[in-house]
Amino acid sequence: MPQALSSYHEFNTSGSTNTDTGKAGGSLETKYKMKDLGLSLNQKWNTDNMLTTEVSVEDQLAQGLKLALDTSVVPNTGKRSGKLKTGYKRDLVNVSCDIDFEGPVVHSAAVLGYEGWLVGYQMAFDTAKSKLVQNNFALGYKAGDFQLHTDVNDGAEFGGSVYQKVSDQLETAVTLAWTSGSNNTCFGVAAKYQLDKDASVSAKVNNASLIGVGYTQSLRPGVKLTLSALIDGKNFSTGGHKVGLGFELEA
Repeated sequence: MPQALSSYHEFNTSGSTNTDTGKAGGSLETKYKMKDLGLSLNQKWNTDNMLTTEVSVEDQLAQGLKLALDTSVVPNTGKRSGKLKTGYKRDLVNVSCDIDFEGPVVHSAAVLGYEGWLVGYQMAFDTAKSKLVQNNFALGYKAGDFQLHTDVNDGAEFGGSVYQKVSDQLETAVTLAWTSGSNNTCFGVAAKYQLDKDASVSAKVNNASLIGVGYTQSLRPGVKLTLSALIDGKNFSTGGHKVGLGFELEA
């Protein structure tokens, strides 16, 4: 008798609400995968009445090669869109090329790694206008508990960040961004401290005097509670501050 193919189903649901506008949203996602054939089918429906479907085949034509067709449709308006995706991933190379049928626009990206260094390039080319509409470059380095990242977007936006794990309990980071022409500069620092194996606190502040604080507590394996707040330091007495509550479950 022929051997049965290995497959599995997965269901995910999510929801969100904006207390400022009162708008709420949600989505339902189903995944079906046949491991022996490298075939995956993902479908997602949200409360905006948009249905998206992705069919993909991985590691069949070549090891590390993935081909996918991504489509979306809004039934009440009849609006449709589609995208053909290709990707090739190995230990030190990750290359992708996507064709968006609306335009059509070609998106391509490549990342190369060598001894802790990472170099990445991303571009988008509008075939209808024969014009390069996106041109991004990034460089990163990681050594032990230290990470450095820099990027240039369209030759106009420059950014960088430094991350350092000072100890098993303390992590710190600094970010800097600058936009040519407007000379707009953004600067921020952040830190995270692990109180114990189940609890941690974090804080961040930027040059716009926005102060963020957070507390995360693992209630038990697979159950995590997060409390957060964002305070506007320039308008402390006038209000407008934001608070958040997160509850995460893992099965």
